[in-house]
Amino acid sequence: MTRMFRMRTKKVGLPPGTLVHVGERRAEKVKIRVLDYNQTNFQEFETETVDQCLVFKDLPSVTWVNVIGVHQPDFIERIGKCFDIHPLVLEDVIHTEQRPKIEDFENYVYIVLRMLCRNEEDEEEMGAQSEQVSLIVSANYVISFQESEGDVFDPVRERIRKSKGRIRKLGADYLAYALIDAIVDNYFVVLEDVGEELEILEDELMEDPSPEISQEIHALKRDMIYLRKSVWPLREVISFLSRGESPLFQESTGIYLRDVYDHTVLVIDTIETFRDMLSGMLDIYLSTISNRMNEVMKVLTIIATIFIPLTLIAGVYGMNFDYMPELHWRGSYPVVMLLMLGMGMSMVFYFRKKRWL
Repeated sequence: MTRMFRMRTKKVGLPPGTLVHVGERRAEKVKIRVLDYNQTNFQEFETETVDQCLVFKDLPSVTWVNVIGVHQPDFIERIGKCFDIHPLVLEDVIHTEQRPKIEDFENYVYIVLRMLCRNEEDEEEMGAQSEQVSLIVSANYVISFQESEGDVFDPVRERIRKSKGRIRKLGADYLAYALIDAIVDNYFVVLEDVGEELEILEDELMEDPSPEISQEIHALKRDMIYLRKSVWPLREVISFLSRGESPLFQESTGIYLRDVYDHTVLVIDTIETFRDMLSGMLDIYLSTISNRMNEVMKVLTIIATIFIPLTLIAGVYGMNFDYMPELHWRGSYPVVMLLMLGMGMSMVFYFRKKRWL
């Protein structure tokens, strides 16, 4: 999640609805996983063609069409034609830098979310990777678009396969709620990793505030900004759904959506808390470095102050004038050395009395 913006110049000047993929380039083929179910029946299969999904378009059962990969515009365009999806919606689907939002059409609702997953491959990352998930929610089907293989929807699939809970008894709106809830719940997993990293960083900051800690603090602050950007607009999306402003979402589902709304607010509060903690840690780091520098400068200043009068005496008797009678006295050297030593000791005593040492 280190890159917050990507180049969009290749879309400049094109007419609205032009399908141009904006995001990471991928070589794998787009796949479709279909789960069709009702209270008594269930079937699941995987395909690479759109035609096999058409048979489920008008069935009374609930169908979940999970499209894995949005990097082939022609493939996404065929799906849009089969399910009568507006070209501007398809444009947003393959433009993978969208902010979370919701658009209510006559026959379906279009929802954009950011899915965060643990990043176990790259240890230099914060611990999570982000991708866009688009949902098309209709009366009897849900189409989900994700950028790559791997997601947080396995618990939902298991509930459908094993007929756990209410999911097989309710409609497509409850399926959409389950997918949104899975994404929001996984935010807590990511934030838990961030919290553990913050605790470790805080301990290191108290023990040895090295420059590497400053770099880690700045990196985490950037990650928190990205997380806030990904989660904050989601509150408006879920609020719209929970208020029942779309006829595709039943009032019974609104109760569950309000619970997701509470979770979203908690996630946002946690992110804001982490941001405040990071700002405080950065202030502590800067204060510690400043105090350490002040201590060093204080010691050097005291040493210089002690040696200033001694240097003056050494400079006066180092001029070697002929008419300096002290230079010819037998006890001049020990007297001057004792005088210099006494002056140095008295200054040290005075600094200790003033608690400057």
